[in-house]
Amino acid sequence: MTERVAVADRETSPAPDAPAGPSRHIAGRALAALPWLVVLALLPVAWWRVGVGVHDIAGYIAYWVGALVLPGTLVHRALRGSRGNLPEDLGFGAATGLVLELAAWALAAATGQQHLLRWWAAPVVLLFLTVPRLRRHWRIERRSPLPLAWHVAMAAVLLLVLAWAAVQWPGNPVPPAADHTYYPDLFYHLSLVQVLTRDMPFVLPHVAGEPLRYHYLSDAHMASASMITGSSPALVLLRLWLVPVAATAVLVSAGVARDLSRVWWTGPVVAAVTYLGLPVALGSALTDAAGVLSVASPSQTYVLALFVVLVGLCLDAVRGRALGPGWALVPAFGLACAGSKSSALPALLAGLVITAVVTVWRRRRVPWPTVVALALLLAATAVGYRLFAGGGAGTLRVQVFGLLRFMLPYGQTFGGSDGTRAGGLAPPGLAAGGWPAGLFAGGILGWWLLMQAPRLAGTLLLFSRRHRADPATWLLSGTVLAGVGATWVFHHPSASQVYFWLAVLPIGVLLSGHLLAATRPRWPVLAVGALAGVAVALAVPKADNPAASLRGWWGALAASAGRFAALVLLAGVLGGLVVVLLRRRDGGRWWAAAVAAATAAILAASVAVGVQGTVSAALRLRDTRPTVAGVPPTPSDTRYVLTRAEARAARWLDAHAADDDVVATNVHCRPVLTTRHCDARAFWVTGLGGHRAVVESWGYTDAALAAHGRYGLGYARQDPPDAALFALNERVFSAPVAEDLDRLRREYGVRWLFADTRAGRVSPALAELAPIRLVSGPVIIYELP
Repeated sequence: MTERVAVADRETSPAPDAPAGPSRHIAGRALAALPWLVVLALLPVAWWRVGVGVHDIAGYIAYWVGALVLPGTLVHRALRGSRGNLPEDLGFGAATGLVLELAAWALAAATGQQHLLRWWAAPVVLLFLTVPRLRRHWRIERRSPLPLAWHVAMAAVLLLVLAWAAVQWPGNPVPPAADHTYYPDLFYHLSLVQVLTRDMPFVLPHVAGEPLRYHYLSDAHMASASMITGSSPALVLLRLWLVPVAATAVLVSAGVARDLSRVWWTGPVVAAVTYLGLPVALGSALTDAAGVLSVASPSQTYVLALFVVLVGLCLDAVRGRALGPGWALVPAFGLACAGSKSSALPALLAGLVITAVVTVWRRRRVPWPTVVALALLLAATAVGYRLFAGGGAGTLRVQVFGLLRFMLPYGQTFGGSDGTRAGGLAPPGLAAGGWPAGLFAGGILGWWLLMQAPRLAGTLLLFSRRHRADPATWLLSGTVLAGVGATWVFHHPSASQVYFWLAVLPIGVLLSGHLLAATRPRWPVLAVGALAGVAVALAVPKADNPAASLRGWWGALAASAGRFAALVLLAGVLGGLVVVLLRRRDGGRWWAAAVAAATAAILAASVAVGVQGTVSAALRLRDTRPTVAGVPPTPSDTRYVLTRAEARAARWLDAHAADDDVVATNVHCRPVLTTRHCDARAFWVTGLGGHRAVVESWGYTDAALAAHGRYGLGYARQDPPDAALFALNERVFSAPVAEDLDRLRREYGVRWLFADTRAGRVSPALAELAPIRLVSGPVIIYELP
């Protein structure tokens, strides 16, 4: 029988340690601690190797431990009890600390007391020191130790996550380290981090008079980290925050997986597949490289730990486990999720509705804990929509198969002329293509579902009578299927509907891990299936793109489906043969072994593809021979480059301007030269400069998003939302007069002019009206008298 470690219900006590002598007990703890010490030792080394200073490293570690993990662990233990082992306690404690930090940040920003934010954890710690009933939460009263293999496997997953991050960092050097081309959203987030260090109410820093409507709580976390540690916002965003937040998500996912399946090994399996795995393309010419961790989307990565903890709370609720004081965490985590990523909660709400309906139908009674959880999250969603929803959400519209518009097979067949046309209930090319187009769309959808099998296989539990009786199956399956449905039913001009899928991806892997545990597999069965998956995933070569025709792409899709079917069949047959060879009949039916081996194969293949990608990126990075620690060479295409001189000028402005000073700049576009209908997503003047602008970049304003498709152009290339204000701003640099400068200062609070000659003409007469304070390469900074 497979070794198991039971996870106690929240209302019961963990199993005590097995009897052991003192020396053996100490040795066991030391061995279990060793893998974690390796991880903790290598993280500062990885930071240091990419240029993070020792002072910043020490400060961030002290912040993470003292201002997040410690208070969060104490509060989580008080509300939910200890999990019986330190790593999971600290993981759930870190997630709880992130939510508590948001509350402290909001209070500081509302009262203008940001200088006290670094001490927010002190009252919490003091409370747990002075109140006798709370002191017991400083320790694990009843231990429920996990096997050494669990500790080793979890540390291995975290090391691979660290390796993934380490190969991402050099691609985004901390300015002004090098001339570099950055993804524009990074500076968008950096500008929000800067503005969230100021007082409420918050405004969009890029265009005067625009309120800030965005799910910005991931940026609030980084703003808090910067204010508490003293590290620059750019360093926090581009280096420090990513790995600790990802590690928290890894730990809580493993913990919820263990709660769900009651088997210890599902924790590392689920953690590896969720955070290391990629879709199983098996050499397909058409690939989907969507991983759940993202450098380019901090909000996506930040919400993971919060959402998984929330799902874990809902799992206990629908299963009838007493939450007790833990009910307070449901609306808190719900609001944090709503403000971190707006696509997170809708699918979970759908899962709760489905669970409630099924429970009423099957048991003929109202599942009040499920209803209460649903009500609390509906309230959190409503508050979150009120506080955070913006124009990006307004551009989301119903369009079945809208995701096809971003896929090469559709673009080379029926969708070549779609462009920015909105279309109706289907993309324009699909609607005009008739039944051949509909059939082709179904084929692409089928391919996508196969590639996502590691995240979707668990929904097969709906076909098991025993598991259909478990409300958890309905909650998780409903949540995952709702995320898939939203991804394929809605359309967003930037394909942001995929975040509905990415939000539920960890939940799908939870369910797949539960499916694997439900087969009660033997270790040889799991091993042979996993080895088959890894071997096939790494051995199959990448196919070339087919002919840009319907026939060519049908052939590519069919080949992908054939390879996937061959892997599943091979693993299933091998698993069945293992059972036969072992002559195991007591609970080891050959078909159950076949399901276990096939599931293990696709899960292992997913991890193999992800790890292979990290290794390949590391090899490419080695071949680039960085000129500075962790800094790649200057790119050959300089049109989109932010130069070191420009970055230094922006950092100088951040250091010398007062907090409430406003900046006027002629930098708006990518490439830098301002032209009509340019890509208005520069964001680096406000991001690195740390101050609001009269008009910088308007590509993400509500007005631009609402105008998507006008003139046949996307939202980022629309006209400025206030043409008169933009004209005034441009005149100041190209044809300055005293009256315009006085107006900018009087009406908009402008104190500084940030002129970049790469963006457009800068009149020599401007120096006669405002003294020059800095010249750095193409940048001239003026201060208004």
